[in-house]
This record gives sequence, C-alpha cells and structure tokens, in this order.
Amino acid sequence: MANLYLLHKHNCMFVVITLLLCHLVYYCVTATTYINHDNGGFNAHLIRKSSRNSPFDKHKKTKIYRRLIGSDTPGSLMRTDPNSGAHIMKFSMGSPPFDIYAMADTGSHLLWTQCQKCKACYKSNFGVFDPRRSSTYKNINCRAKDCRLVGHYKPQDYSRNFCRENDKRPCLYSFSYADGASTTGVLSKETVTLTSNTGKILTLKDIIFGCGYSNNETINTGNEMGVIGLGRGPLSFVSQIAPYVGGKRFSHCLVGEDVDDVSNIYFGKGSEVLGEGVVTTPLVDTDPEEVNYFVTVQGISIENDFVPYNSTGKFPKKGNFMVDSGTPVTRLPQEFFDRLVIQLKKMVKLQSFVKYYPTSSTSNLCFKSKTLPKLPTVAIHFEGGGKLQLAQDQLLYNDEPEVFCFGMAKHTVDGKDFSEFGIYGGDLQTNMLIGFDMDKKLVSFKPMNCASLNYH
Repeated sequence: MANLYLLHKHNCMFVVITLLLCHLVYYCVTATTYINHDNGGFNAHLIRKSSRNSPFDKHKKTKIYRRLIGSDTPGSLMRTDPNSGAHIMKFSMGSPPFDIYAMADTGSHLLWTQCQKCKACYKSNFGVFDPRRSSTYKNINCRAKDCRLVGHYKPQDYSRNFCRENDKRPCLYSFSYADGASTTGVLSKETVTLTSNTGKILTLKDIIFGCGYSNNETINTGNEMGVIGLGRGPLSFVSQIAPYVGGKRFSHCLVGEDVDDVSNIYFGKGSEVLGEGVVTTPLVDTDPEEVNYFVTVQGISIENDFVPYNSTGKFPKKGNFMVDSGTPVTRLPQEFFDRLVIQLKKMVKLQSFVKYYPTSSTSNLCFKSKTLPKLPTVAIHFEGGGKLQLAQDQLLYNDEPEVFCFGMAKHTVDGKDFSEFGIYGGDLQTNMLIGFDMDKKLVSFKPMNCASLNYH
C-alpha cells in the first residue's frame, strides 16, 4: 500500500497530542444526540466503561490509550482509561446503516474508520465498514477542493505526479501518530446516522471521512474502529456539522471516575458556558492553519505563592498550553514543573519522590501516605486575568497502595525535555464544564458537579 501515501497532515502538535492521547480506554460512552435543522444544537451522553450500562462489558476490558463527552438530543458510545482519556463514540454510517465505534479525539481533525477491502487492518470486535455495500458512499477525487483540505504530503516512495497524471484518481490521505499508530486510505463522503434518546433518527448526508485500507493501532482492544476528530480543522466533525447546529462550538462536562453516571457533550447552539464562576480566556492560533485548542497560561499559584510559567517572570509566549480532554494527566515543561514541585514540597510535609513512567515518558511527584493527602489550594492563571481553582479530588490520584501522585507531570525522554508547551489534560477537567468556541475564539471553564447535569 505504498502508493496510498499521498496526503498527510503531519502537524507537529497533532502528532504530539495523538501520542499523549492515543490508545488505552477506560471510559465507555453512550452518546445520545439530536440535531434540529433550524440550527439548534444537540448533546451526547457518555457512559464510562465501568458503568453497568456499558456496551463493552461483554468484551475484554483491556486498557487502551486517548479521552472526551443534553436534553432531548442523536447517539454515541465512548470509554476511557486512567492513562488514556480516549472516548469511543457510537454512530452509524452508510445505507443501510453500519454501526461505527470511533475514538473521539479533540487532538485530531479527521473522521476515519477501517474499510474493506482492508490491506492491513487491526482487530475489530464490531467488524469493518464495507463501502461496496452502501448506496450512499462517494469517492472524492484529486481535483475536488475537499481533497486539498487534508494537506499534501509526498514521501520519497510515492510518485509526485500522482494527481497531475490523472486528476480523476481517488483522493488519498495518510496520517501518522507519534506512538507508531497510523491510517492510510481514500478520502470519501458518506451518510452518517445519529439516533436520539427518544428514538428519533437524524441523517447527515455527504460527511467527509477517511476510508482506511491500511491501519495500525499500536495498542488495541478491538473496540475502536477509527477516530472521530473534534479539532478545529475544516474536516473535523465539529466543523462539518456547524451549519446544522448553529455554529462551530461545543462544550463538555466529565463526571469523576468514581461516579456511575453519564458525562455530557454539547454541540452548537446551547453549548455556551455561561453564568457565575466562568473563567474565559482567548483561543490562540499558533499556526495559520491551527487545528488544536491552545490558550495562554501565565502560571500556577499554590496558596498565595505564584509560580510563573517562565522562570524570568516575563509574560510567556501566547498559546503555550493546549486544552485536551484526551490527554489524562496534565503535562508541563520540565523547568516549570521543577519549580512547581519545589513549592509543593515546601507546603506538603510528607515523604515524596518523583516517579518516572516509561510507557508515557512522564514523571510525577508522588507522596507516601495511607490516606489522601491534603494539598494547598492550586489554581491556573490564564491570559486575561482568569484564575481557575482546581478541586482537591482532581489533583491527586492513587497510583499504588499508600502512594498518591500529583495530577501534573513533566514530559521527558532520557532526561531531556521535549515539551514546547503544556497540556491541560482530562483528569483535571472532571467536574468542569469546558466550552470551545471557534467562532468567538474563546475557551471557557466553569467548575460544577457534572453528574447534576443529568437531572435537569
């Protein structure tokens, strides 16, 4: 399948994010959604894998790496893992409809699934989509403007004149992930079907997706059949449905892992984060064709001590932090992390050590304690003056018996710092309503009990 490697959006940030998010899932989510064609929004319910309502209970409960998330609003299913943050979203594709379970990923911007005839595909418990059996499947050719949205990448083993020689050839794409996962195939259009919690069916025609013929998941449970990109790119699910739901915006509210309840994600109109206690900060474009959600963090305070992002105390570079529910543990550049650890050790009088996790190339500050330690107040300071205080139960996780680790880590490989920016991960986003508004270029945060949203 070397001749399929033509299109490749190998954005640096996309690759890093996918590495951090990729493959290990402990949430299983059922999303129920409904779109009003009068530009009304829709929402989705997500059920964690450990929930009694999880449809993956009958399958092997292995960890996999990546993470994400109503009233009367079509249908999906997701799950996550303490080290992943991935969500698997259920929807249907084709005519007749074929059920797809795809990882919802805020760090990527293409919807893709494995397709028959698959040249090289990973195991799937739910089968593989066969476009030959669908009456609504459409190829996108080289000359189509949609083909140019993926971005052109021409490796050495591929002819540079592929489309020039025949612009009616299929539009090819190839995405690589930093952990070794990849997908290569044909850019296509298909009908996507969503079902509301009241049984109402919504049909969206000509949704652009990647039909993957050569795919590799480095860590796979068999439940994931592809990826549903929720990033800012023109091919993302959020961008494609924007005309139907009232705008390019969405918000999500994740319940804690110890709560047997659903989380929620809201798309379009009605997804705005409003009211008392909202912290809002500008969305930053670090690249002319930005596809990720970057904001600017000035620093982090521990009680009354402020630790600036830069050791010089100067205002940091704009867009130094990525907000990503798919990355579990919040990640900091090494120098910033080290200064934060110094302050924590001063205030928490417990035996501590820094633990390195080779599988994720991260290091965490851990405390030895038989009970959950009490930490000082920790808050993130954003550009614009917003101060977001984090809850105690978000900041620590029980790593092993009598060991509790801080929910912010540094990303290192062989002792070297490879982080050009920080990542505000999914574990610190629980019990937080977070809104992404691409139209107004704002990100908003509102601490709240996310489980309570299910009773309104």
